[in-house]
Amino acid sequence: MSTNLLSTPAAAGFGGVVQEYLWNWENQQLRVVYETLGKGSPLLLLPSFSSVSTRLEVGELAKLLAPNFQVVAIDWPGFGESSRPSLDYRPEIYQHFLEDFVKAIFNTPITVVAAGHAASYVLKLAVKQAAFSKIVLLAPTWRGPLPTMGASHQVAGIVRGLVRSPILGQALYKLNTTQSFLSFMYRRHVFTDAAKITPSFIEQKWETTQQPGARFASAAFVTGNLDAVREQSDFLQLVQSLTVPIMVVIGESSPPKSREEMNALVALPEIRSVVIPGSLGLHEEYPTVVLEVVQDFLLSL
Repeated sequence: MSTNLLSTPAAAGFGGVVQEYLWNWENQQLRVVYETLGKGSPLLLLPSFSSVSTRLEVGELAKLLAPNFQVVAIDWPGFGESSRPSLDYRPEIYQHFLEDFVKAIFNTPITVVAAGHAASYVLKLAVKQAAFSKIVLLAPTWRGPLPTMGASHQVAGIVRGLVRSPILGQALYKLNTTQSFLSFMYRRHVFTDAAKITPSFIEQKWETTQQPGARFASAAFVTGNLDAVREQSDFLQLVQSLTVPIMVVIGESSPPKSREEMNALVALPEIRSVVIPGSLGLHEEYPTVVLEVVQDFLLSL
């Protein structure tokens, strides 16, 4: 496995040092882009999984954290500026990637702030080894959009196969990543302030979805193939297995099914939690508020 770090000229970040981590999966090398900003104790900042996933969604939060931490934010394999090969994207890939990346980049247990679907991967790694000293989960989820809507595993698999197909798949993917559809989805369950969903904002998100190979990991997420756990009980069991301090930030306008899952999580003993404005994209829409509510937890000894 290669752990070479190479500087890149990419300028699409949030002002930090942009580098690439070369990672091997099943004899295929993937280029994973990450960005580092600030000085201090290390903090890993993980964006959520989505069709528009990129480290830029946590960029403003990274800048707010940088005065007190050395923040490292990544583009997950298959998303953002990282490689997007036509892999069968599944939880094992991301579990191994996260474990290898943390081991390669950090030499002590670190603080991690994870948004959305990244939560399960963080928790599973924390159960396996002492990788993290503190965990903050922002609008945590564990079930993909289609399963949340009630689609069976079989139906989700058929949809995933169609999107992966060469011609029909590209057409279906483009229909579900038009700017109008992205705007609709943001208004429905990602942002709460419609004024922030500007044409330029949506165009930036759309450009992310149009990169070569973008449909493969996106289809895996939407159809539930990136769900690291299959049941709520499994998700809660991960948390119950840990002694690491955990804080959960919930958007008060989260979709009902997602909010039910978050409520079950914060009902567990020893979990610190707070409800703030926003929905599933609270880390991008309200980064200043997120900082305000997590800062004391992050800086406490």
